[in-house]
Amino acid sequence: MLTSKELRELDDAKLNEKLTETRHELFSMRFKHATAQLETTTALSGAKKTIARILTIQRERQGA
Repeated sequence: MLTSKELRELDDAKLNEKLTETRHELFSMRFKHATAQLETTTALSGAKKTIARILTIQRERQGA
């Protein structure tokens, strides 16, 4: 899980890439969770929080 500070250091292209990657990871984790193959369910909330952080940073940059 990346911190807000680390995400703010990324440029827009890398941020979009990270968003796509994290969403794909979340999809994969949800599938594993549904089939009872996911060992750490806390990773789901971590991925959701990372996506929220990325979206927040993108919105801040649009407004600035």
